[in-house]
Parts: sequence; C-alpha cells; structure tokens
Amino acid sequence: MSLNKPNHNKKSLKNYRKDLRNNQTSAETRLWMLLKKKQLEGRKFRRQHSINNFIVDFYCPSEKLIIELDGQVHYNPVSEQEDFKRDSILKEYDIKVCGKFSARRFSCNGHCFELRVFIFFHVDLS
Repeated sequence: MSLNKPNHNKKSLKNYRKDLRNNQTSAETRLWMLLKKKQLEGRKFRRQHSINNFIVDFYCPSEKLIIELDGQVHYNPVSEQEDFKRDSILKEYDIKVCGKFSARRFSCNGHCFELRVFIFFHVDLS
C-alpha cells in the first residue's frame, strides 16, 4: 500500500544536503564515480537526496531505489533503530531501500559487482 507522494528535496534541507555532498566519505566518492552520468544500466542517480525529512546517500528516481553506505555512525543501537524506522516509512511509499552496504566493504574490489547483482535481483531493469 502506497501513501501520498513524498516530498523530495525540501528547500529547508538544501544547505544540509549540499554540505553532505561537499564532505562525502571516500566510499561515497568511489560509489558516486560508478553511479553518476547514468553508468549503471542507464539509470540516473542523485546523491544526498532528501525524501520528506530523510537524506539518503543515493537515489534513483526511475526505480524508486535508495542505496545507503553505512559508516561508523550507523553502528549503534540508536542509529540502527532510526534507520529501521526510516526504511519502514520509505517502503510505505514503495521506495526500495537497497540493503545497506558497508563503507568498509565497498572499498574492496568486487563490491560494485555485488551491488550490481543485488540491484538486478531486486529491481526490474527491463
């Protein structure tokens, strides 16, 4: 069941989104190099995109797909609970949250292949 349309890129979060883009982690930078300019199956991705009051790392509007890279800040009970709540709300909008990918694991060779395989099995790219 889908709710009303979510509010994308709220003006009140513009400066915060910009700050996150300007200060992204090295893992986010590496992933962005692989996603930008429609390099993944011709799909456009946006980085540090807001949906309602949530800012997600990467968002593909055509597939309603979020990719999150989890860093150290996400590895505590409070953050895990907040992430779960956010993911549940976003799923109510029929937005798919692509499993959280570890920033540490992403820096290893082959992780982009793992991400590509995950997306192919969870999103109809035809």
